[in-house]
This record gives sequence, C-alpha cells and structure tokens, in this order.
Amino acid sequence: MENLKRNSFLKIPFIRALVFVLILLMTSGCLTGISTFDQQAYTTTASLKVDALCLMDSAQDKYTNHINEVNALSKNLMKIYEYEKHRPKNEKTVEQWDLLLNKDGHLLGAFLSKWEKGVVMNPAYISSRKEQISTAFDLILGLEIHKNQKK
Repeated sequence: MENLKRNSFLKIPFIRALVFVLILLMTSGCLTGISTFDQQAYTTTASLKVDALCLMDSAQDKYTNHINEVNALSKNLMKIYEYEKHRPKNEKTVEQWDLLLNKDGHLLGAFLSKWEKGVVMNPAYISSRKEQISTAFDLILGLEIHKNQKK
C-alpha cells in the first residue's frame, strides 16, 4: 500500500510538468518566434533517449559500478543542452530540457541524482520512471519535428 501511495505521489508533479509542456507545445504552434527544425538536434535527442533508457535499467545495481556510463551520458546531455541553448528562438525547447535534466525535479536529472546518492532501485520503480522519462524525451522530439522546416 505504501508503494502505491509513493508511486501516486511521484506521478502528480510529473503530470503537472507534462501538462505544462503540453501547453507549451500547443501554444508554440501559434508563435512565429520559434526556431526551425534542426536534424542534428532531433537525431542527437533520439540517440540520448535510447542511451538514457538503457542506462536506467542498470540502476538495479550500485551507481559506482556504472559511473563511467553515467558520466558519458551526462556529458552528452550537457552537450545537447548547450547546443539547444544557443540556437536562436529556441526557448521552448530549452524549457523542456530544463525539466528533463533538473536534479531536484521528477525526471531524468532526479533519477540519476537519486541513484548517485546510493539508492539501488527495483525493476518496477525503474519501469515506471522510464515511461515518464521516455514521454519527456518524446515531447522534446515532438516539438522539434513540428518546427517549421527550412525553406
């Protein structure tokens, strides 16, 4: 019962963040001040999604056994974040990355931070978080793919 309450509690902030991101997606189509589609950003984000979700399965083991993998993923996440931050008219995408990477939030940044603090996670918890984090990546990818193509 306690596990059920904890999972319900974790979903509430995620749902709020998801609603916020969906509102951003819906309103961004009405704005002319949004960047154009960038194939590099799309491809890199899709690749990082796969890397992150695969690494999350390793959280059933000690963090220290996977520190090199976590460091490599973190480094690549920071690279795409910096790339996105410096694209013109790309604030909406950067806001989504901020949500995904926030160590005090409820998505990938928080998951990795929790693992780094020594928490070994069970498969059910990992699976639940993977669904949420996958959805967050999909929202970033969806925003990118729906940006105007360069003409």
